[in-house]
Amino acid sequence: MKLVYFAWLRERVGKAGETLTPPNDVTTVGALLDWLKAQGGGYAEALKDLSAVRVAVNQEYAGPEVQIGPNDEVALFPPVTGG
Repeated sequence: MKLVYFAWLRERVGKAGETLTPPNDVTTVGALLDWLKAQGGGYAEALKDLSAVRVAVNQEYAGPEVQIGPNDEVALFPPVTGG
């Protein structure tokens, strides 16, 4: 699974992206976020307030219930506003 981090999430995680293989029981966006947070360090810092994190799976906004798989791209970014 390819993960991509944007804005302050990238700064806190310490990288722009990576390829990870989460455990087999991580099958939803919510489970992925929980697993990443449990990895500690920059992940825990970046994901401590999930209300400030948005997720896209394969470039489509995704809630915590959305199913994910090993070939998906998951992007994490802060809320975005436009004008």
